[in-house]
Amino acid sequence: MVKLGTLFLIPNTLGDDARAEQLPWVLPHETIVQAAKLRHWIVEDAKTARAFLKAIDTVSPLICSIQEMQMGEWRGAARNAKYGDTVKPSDLLKPLLAGEDMGLMSEAGVPGVADPGAELVLAAHQIGAKVKPLVGPSSILLGLMASGLNGQRFTFQGYIPYDTHERSTKLKQLETESRKLQQTQIWIETPYRNSSMLMACLNSLAPQTLLCLGVDLSLTSQMIATLSIAEWRKRYPNEAACTSLQNRPTVFLLLA
Repeated sequence: MVKLGTLFLIPNTLGDDARAEQLPWVLPHETIVQAAKLRHWIVEDAKTARAFLKAIDTVSPLICSIQEMQMGEWRGAARNAKYGDTVKPSDLLKPLLAGEDMGLMSEAGVPGVADPGAELVLAAHQIGAKVKPLVGPSSILLGLMASGLNGQRFTFQGYIPYDTHERSTKLKQLETESRKLQQTQIWIETPYRNSSMLMACLNSLAPQTLLCLGVDLSLTSQMIATLSIAEWRKRYPNEAACTSLQNRPTVFLLLA
C-alpha cells in the first residue's frame, strides 16, 4: 500500500514584495526551504505562483526547474463552475495518492483563510492525507495584532456587501454586535473599492466607534492607524481625500 503524500500549506507574501531580499522578513527559513523541495503544486494563478517560486529559488534552490513542476490551478468550486472549468479537488490531489508531497499556495497570505484553498484542504483530509500548515503572513491576524482592539474576542466577516444600502445596513449590524459582545469585527474589501468602503463606514457608524485600517501590511508602504470615526472624518472629509488608499490591500477592523 502506497503511503499518502503530505499537503503543505505554503504562505505567500501579501503584495508584490516577493523579491529575494523581502522573503526573509515575512517567511521563516523553514517555510522557504520546504517550498523549494516541492515538485507538485496547486495555485490560484500559475503566472504569479512562478514569480513567487523564482524568488524562493534565489534564497533556497528549487528541487527542479519551475518548468518541470506540475502546477494545477484552483480558484474555488463556484468560480470554476462559472467559467466552465470542471476540474475537481480530487483531480488536483492525485499526486498525494501516489505518495508525492504537494504544496498549496494562496495568491496572498496563508492558504485556506479567506481563500479557496480551504476546499482542497478538506478534500485532502477526506482521502486521509496529512495536512501541514507552515508559518507565514496573514493580513487578518497582522491587522488584529496591530489594531489595539479586542484580540480576545473577534470575528472575521470576509467581504461585506458592496450595494450602498446593503453595505450600510451590514456595517450598522456589525457595530451593534460589536457593542453588545465587545467583539472586534474584521473584514476585507476589493482594493479598488477602499475609498467607498471607508466613506460607508464614516457615514454609517457612530462617532465614538473605533476603526482600524491596516494597509499594505508587511510591505514597505505599510500604514496602520486606529482612530474613532469622528477622527477619521476629520482626516478624510470626502471620498476624494481617500485616493491614497485606492488599490492597496486593506483590512478593516472596528470595535464599538
